[in-house]
Amino acid sequence: MTGALALSSILGSAAAVAEPGISLSVGGGGSAPVKLFLLFTALSFASALLVSVTSFTRIVIVLSFLRQALGTPQLPPNQVVIGLALVLSAFVMAPTANRVWSDGLGPYLDDRIEPATALERASGPMREFMLKQTREQDLQLFYEISSRARPVRGDEIPMTVVMPAFMVSELTTAFRMGLFLYVPLLLIDVLVAAMLMSMGMMMVPPTMIALPLKIAVFLMADGWRLVVASLARSF
Repeated sequence: MTGALALSSILGSAAAVAEPGISLSVGGGGSAPVKLFLLFTALSFASALLVSVTSFTRIVIVLSFLRQALGTPQLPPNQVVIGLALVLSAFVMAPTANRVWSDGLGPYLDDRIEPATALERASGPMREFMLKQTREQDLQLFYEISSRARPVRGDEIPMTVVMPAFMVSELTTAFRMGLFLYVPLLLIDVLVAAMLMSMGMMMVPPTMIALPLKIAVFLMADGWRLVVASLARSF
């Protein structure tokens, strides 16, 4: 009985000694769960942000136009087109991403600034990138729809206006670039069809002759390099 009482007193003393250490560790790392929660929240919206605030939309649409213009709707496969669009988007967005990290995310993860300050600093480079690619008439459109007054010189344009205007501008630019790709290759289809009709070869599908011709012309012009260079330099 005496031994049991001694053992219980020893355990009680050890628990009393250990309690301050436990409470100190929890209190010292209180912001870690919040950061982890914010990180997982941001990752859940990563796909939407990738499409809405980066160069991905323009690149993937132009590459899809090129695939249709060549007459090979399944080549390159979707995985290759999306992979190439992701790699080019990472290349184009690298300077902006570095500024977002150095100005906002890095200091926040080091506990040097508050979350609101980090969000404001991180949104600055993204807003600057999007405004460079956004047409004035698209900004004007969303100001009129939202019934907001246009900001005076020096005021920041809210992200709720910048993001939809940027997406509309990107779609317009992507379709314009896709049209410039489509028309020259479409002319080959028209010429092949006219030649086959003039020779009386009505039963020969024009695509059977036009497809290898379009691929040959595209390769002789070093088309992939030209398309990728045009996309990267358009930002």
